[in-house]
Amino acid sequence: MQKEIHPIYNLHFGLLCLSSLLFSASFNMLIPELPAYLSSLGGAEYKGLIIALFTLTAGISRPFSGRLTDTVGRVPVMAFGSVVCFVCGLLYPVLGSVAGFLFLRLLHGFSTGFKPTATAAYVADIAPKERWGEALGIHGLCFSTGMAIGPAIGDYITRHFSLNILFYVSSAFALMSILILMNLKETIKVKQKFSLSLLKISRRDIIAPEVLPAAIVTFMSYVSSGVLLTLLPDFTPSIGVANKGMFFVVFTTASLIIRFVAGKASDRYGRTKIIKLGLVLLAAGIVLTGFSKNMTGLLVAAIVYGIAAGILSPALNAWTIDLSLPDHRGKAVATMYIALEAGIGLGALFSGWYYQDIIARIPLLMYISAGIVLLGMVYMLWKERQKVTV
Repeated sequence: MQKEIHPIYNLHFGLLCLSSLLFSASFNMLIPELPAYLSSLGGAEYKGLIIALFTLTAGISRPFSGRLTDTVGRVPVMAFGSVVCFVCGLLYPVLGSVAGFLFLRLLHGFSTGFKPTATAAYVADIAPKERWGEALGIHGLCFSTGMAIGPAIGDYITRHFSLNILFYVSSAFALMSILILMNLKETIKVKQKFSLSLLKISRRDIIAPEVLPAAIVTFMSYVSSGVLLTLLPDFTPSIGVANKGMFFVVFTTASLIIRFVAGKASDRYGRTKIIKLGLVLLAAGIVLTGFSKNMTGLLVAAIVYGIAAGILSPALNAWTIDLSLPDHRGKAVATMYIALEAGIGLGALFSGWYYQDIIARIPLLMYISAGIVLLGMVYMLWKERQKVTV
């Protein structure tokens, strides 16, 4: 049996997971509070841009973060992503206008454009290949913990203190993430010094064609995230749920629990089998959300959606790395995240455009997004049939 040079459960992996938890909490604690904040600034009609602008710059930055991850190093790219969160948290109270807010949403998107790309590549570097699913699942569990506690922290701070305090706390979480990253060892053997020439991107630097199947399924599954992130802060009060972060807390908790076994399951039974199961559950969770009329219905929907997300995330990440070329792992992960951000951004943009503060339109938008998720299943079945017939 081959000896594992880099076992999963070590100090570096633990520090990486803690840094990701703090980073995730940093920007997720803001999300449920931003629609109301934008309305207070006089920009209610721009609610769809809250997530869309964030994901736009995240997606645009992926080719750059992928290339820098493979050349300059994993750790500097992760640190840059956290620095962006730190700076934006300090600037939200300063730029108190609709234009300033939308500019910061653009800037803030660079954080998730850089850190998760390098982080996934770092996990693949320090974990044995046969346990990538498990390692990415455990790391995703920590990232999702940040998603769970972030909205709850944000809701508590907003109700008991102020939005400005919330922005500063978000910045403090990002700063702690940066300090932890400074203790990680770089994993690429041959590093290049950063230069502006590394930012010159050609068409072949944008997309890793070998991972397109995973990217397409990722896109279709994450359209629903953009829809939910945009609409739930308004939908939950309309059915009598006062805490706007409740859905996110429950869905993320369910996601956390399933991740203990989901990553290992994809290692054992295969990525595509687990992904198809996740797609079916994801569509069911979205439909149940649209049908929700009270707290109980919403919580059931959040549990199903969370289980699906906990199954899909590590399997899609591991499938991407399975298909990637070893020397271009950063570009491969960036390709998958470009698809992810495109799905979230387009889902948010379309739902915000059609919604127009008319609550009755929300369920239909959720049903449409569930249909797009099921198209991901159709695509996978078509690809499998192609292989059989060739």
